[in-house]
This record gives sequence, structure tokens and C-alpha cells, in this order.
Amino acid sequence: MEKAEVADVEVLQMTAKGQTLEDQVQELALRVQALEGSLEKLTARLAQATPVELASAQTEVKTRLPPVLDEPADVSEEMLSWAGRNALLPRVSTICFLLVVALILRTITDSGMINKLFGSALGMGFAATLMIVGWQRYARSSPLAPVFAACGAILMATIVVETHTHFKSLPLVPAYLTLMVTGIGMAFISRRFNAFTPISFGILGMCLAGAAIDYPHPHFPYLSLVLWTANLLGFMAARLKRCSWLRWIVMLVSMVMLQLWAFRIGVALRQGIQPPPELAASLFLPVLGVFALTYLLLALFGIIQSGTERVSRFDQSLPVINVLWAFSSAFCAMYTKDTPLLALGIVGIMVALLHLGASFWLARRAVIGVPGTAAFTFACGALLALALPVATGKLILSLPALSLIGIFMAIFSREWNNGSVRAVTYLFHIYSCAALFVAVRGDSPQQMDAVNILPAILLSCIMVYQYLWCRWWPPPPGSSILFKLDEEDRSAVMLLLAGLLCGFLAMRIGIFQVVQLTAGAGREEIFRCAQSVLINGAAVFLMVWGFMRRDREIRNVAIMVTLIGAGKVFLYDLLGTHGLPLVCSVFSFGAAAAVESVVLGKWPKTEIKPVQDLAAANETVNE
Repeated sequence: MEKAEVADVEVLQMTAKGQTLEDQVQELALRVQALEGSLEKLTARLAQATPVELASAQTEVKTRLPPVLDEPADVSEEMLSWAGRNALLPRVSTICFLLVVALILRTITDSGMINKLFGSALGMGFAATLMIVGWQRYARSSPLAPVFAACGAILMATIVVETHTHFKSLPLVPAYLTLMVTGIGMAFISRRFNAFTPISFGILGMCLAGAAIDYPHPHFPYLSLVLWTANLLGFMAARLKRCSWLRWIVMLVSMVMLQLWAFRIGVALRQGIQPPPELAASLFLPVLGVFALTYLLLALFGIIQSGTERVSRFDQSLPVINVLWAFSSAFCAMYTKDTPLLALGIVGIMVALLHLGASFWLARRAVIGVPGTAAFTFACGALLALALPVATGKLILSLPALSLIGIFMAIFSREWNNGSVRAVTYLFHIYSCAALFVAVRGDSPQQMDAVNILPAILLSCIMVYQYLWCRWWPPPPGSSILFKLDEEDRSAVMLLLAGLLCGFLAMRIGIFQVVQLTAGAGREEIFRCAQSVLINGAAVFLMVWGFMRRDREIRNVAIMVTLIGAGKVFLYDLLGTHGLPLVCSVFSFGAAAAVESVVLGKWPKTEIKPVQDLAAANETVNE
């Protein structure tokens, strides 16, 4: 410190005792001035310092730091310190000791030293004791609390399965009740101490152990109660911590077991025999309805409780998985050649409309992006795709209804500013087009029925209109994953392609009907070549339409249709037909190529800037 700084400090120290308020203010002003002067001098020194002086100053600062900040000299020492802090080794050793005790009890029981029933009771008592000890350890915030709770839940589930399956000493109802009490007890511990480990092991234990009891011939009503409880506890666990993996496991086990129940009932009915009493066939549909309603409510509550946060993938996927599983299970259990399924179709339509109503209810919430609406809209469309053909008995006649709901929800998606609903409507139309193609792809009288022309034309008009609507109203930027990847909504061209295909199928049916009425010999060749003429005519129409709109997207679609027509003419017609039909086919393609060449020749070219303008732009960017 220089002499001037020392003098300033001495002046401040001399004025530090017994002063008035004004004197203290003056003293503070002097202090601030002294600090400003010191800062300016320090800045000037740093600006004039050499690299060697800076390095020596850094070394001096490091030597003055406390030794606690130094890094461990060896990686193994760091790992050992981490293990000690997190009680890893004490937990491992505790698990080993508990496993030893369990193995001793099992050895004593297997050797016949004690009765198997008494040995099972002793093991279950030991498992219950571990869970109680886990409760006490959680109350003391012990790091060993998760070990005792998890080991107790796993041991209890194992003993229940083994005692009932192998030893035959534990009846079915007490076995299921023991599993349920264990899961509920673990959930209570987790709720009390806000811990995730007890409820996770309790749910897995009761779910997997319940499915393992008497597999593959369990008592389904009792098992359903256990699985239903596990799903509710899984929802509770998700509130403690995001654990979609746990809910996925419980849901899949539940659906597989109930699907097995439906399959066994359906096999018995299709064989013309009455299902055995142990299947409890009269309880299947009520139990299935309870599960379907439970999953619907769990998904709805999960979306609501997410608030402004991101909704989990499980809650987003649950509605559509639920409706597909529930309807297919009911259909599998009820379907026979002589059983009318109109009631099942009507119930399915009503449930689908219920999901659509849930979408509108979620959209009324004051949440940005209205999360959850796309999930329930998708579930509505998926269920209608299954239920409408069952209710009407005609797949083709039910497709326009699904497509109409698609355009209806697309319009509302713009009002909701939700791109996910808009993307879901694309799936509605793509499914409708694919289903129509599968239904009328052949040339049988049933497939070529004139009645099928009307739904095909309706589908074509709806899809082309939605394509134009999508070009009038672009999607909100970043409103869904699809439109983050496809900001210009190029995927909407699939609607145009689907509409063109539906229109082609409608015209194909019309050509078939006309050929059947007017043509004599050679009907097959006329029908085949007439389709080529139709394709080439569509290519000309699209090219002219795109030219009038100056729309490159429609132009590119026209070129693609032209290529399809070329393949149809030269790879199919030319090798399999002859005579006047073949002449018309080849001529149509030549005419289409000629018209398109003229249109493409008149297509406006992209303006190219002069070199001087580009150079000026580069200079501007450089500046």
C-alpha cells in the first residue's frame, strides 16, 4: 500500500469516534472516495502488469486457498468417499444379512424341521417385521429405511406365491388379500414420508405376484381386484415422482391378464360350449367397464394435475390404448357367428363421443396449448374406427363419418391454437383412405357395388377441402412435434394424395359399372385401360390447376401422378392388353405428356438477381 493510501486510512480512523450524524455522513463519503481511488490504482496496475507477474499472482492466490478445495489425489478415494456418504456399502451389507436370514428360514422349512404352514407363517411374519422396521427407520431418517421396506415387500410377495402355488397351504382369497394389504401398507409409508421406494416395490410385488398365482388359470375376478388396486396405487406413486415405467408395467400386466380372460371366454363360446364357472363369464363385461372407466379418469386427472407442466407420455397415450384394448377385449369375448354385436357398436360410439366431449372440456381450461385435447381426440377417432363398422355392419359407409369429424376437429384446432389436434386429423383421413382402398381394391361385385361410389366421393371432397384449408390457415409455429419438424406443413400434401386416391377409387367403381352394362367381350381389357386414361387425365387436370394457382406443390403432385400413369401404361397395359383399349391408354399418356410439357414451358422461372445486386448484398452483409 502506498503512502497516500496509508494517509487516507489514518484520516478515516481519526474521525471514527464520537461524531454526529453529519460527521458520520462525511465519514462515509470519505470512505467511498478512498475505495474508488484504490480501485482505480489497482486497475491501472493490472493493465501495466506483465504475464509473468499475473502468473505469480495467481499462484499466490492458490496457495492461500484452504486445503478443502483441493481435488482428491486418487479416483478410488473419491469413489470410496461417495459410497460412504450415500450409505451404499451399509445398504449392500444389510441386504446380504437379510437374505441370509430368509435363506435360513427356507432351509429349515424345506428340511422338515418345522411344519410348512408354520414355516410360511414365520416367513411372512419376518417380512412384515422388515416392513415395520422400514417404517421406523423412515421416521428416524435412516439411510437403511428403503432397504428394509423393499426387502419386506419383495419377501412377502415371494412367500405368498410359493406358499399358495407349491405348498398349497395358503388359500386363494387370503393370498390375494395379503398382496393387497402389502401394497396398500407400502403406499401408506410412501405417503407418510414422501418416499418413492416403498410404494414402487409394493406395487410391483402385488401386481406381478398376483398375475403369477395359478397362472395360466387364475381366478380372474379376484385377480382383477388386485390389479385394479395396483393401478390406483400407481397413479398415487406418479404424484410422488414421475415414474411412467412403473405405471406402464402395471397397465400392461392388467391388460394382458384381462385379455387372456376375454380370449378364454371367446374360445368357449365359439366352440359352442358354455364357459366353465371358474371363468365367471357374467362378470367379465362389468369388470372390463370398471377398468376402462378407471383408465379414462386416471388419464383425465393426470392431464389436469399437470397444469402448465408437460404432460407425461403415459397420460398422453393412455386414452387411445384404453379404448383400443377395451373394445377389442369385449369383441373377442362376445364375437360368434350367431351373436349380434349392434349393442357393442352403439356403446362404443357413445364412449367415443364421450372422449370427444372430454376434448372440448379440456379445451375450455385456461391453459396455454390446451394439453390433452389431442390425446382424447385421437382416442375418439380410434374408437369410432372400430365401433362404426360393428354398429352399421358396413366399413365403407362408416368412413365418411370419421373423415367429417377430422375436418370438424381441424377447424377447432385453429381456434384452440393446438397443432397436435390438427396432426391427429391427418391420421383420421389417412386411415379412411387406406381402409377404403383395402375394401374396394379388387373387382368382385361386392367391392364394385355402385353404393360404394357415394362414400368414396365424400371422402375425396372432404380430404381435398381440408388440404386447401390447411393452405389457407397454416399451423401455429412449434405447436406440436410434427410442426416443429415440418414448419411449412408439407405433410398436408398427404391429404391431397389421399383425396385423389379416393376420387380415383370412386371413378374406378363407376367405370366398372359402365363397362359391365355396355361392353361385351374384352371387358377386362377395357376396364384396365380405362383406369390408365383416368390416371393420365387426372395428371393433366392437376398440372393445369397448379399452373393457374402458381402452386409448385400441386405441380409436383401432377408430375408424380404422371409417373404413375407411365408405369401403368408401359409396364402393365402394354404387356397385357391389345387393340383399341391399348391405343387409348398409350394416347392418353402421350396427350398428358404433351400438355405438361407446354405448361412447364410456360411456368414462371425464378428471378435471378444481377451480379451487381449480389455483390452489393455481400458488401452489406460484410459491413
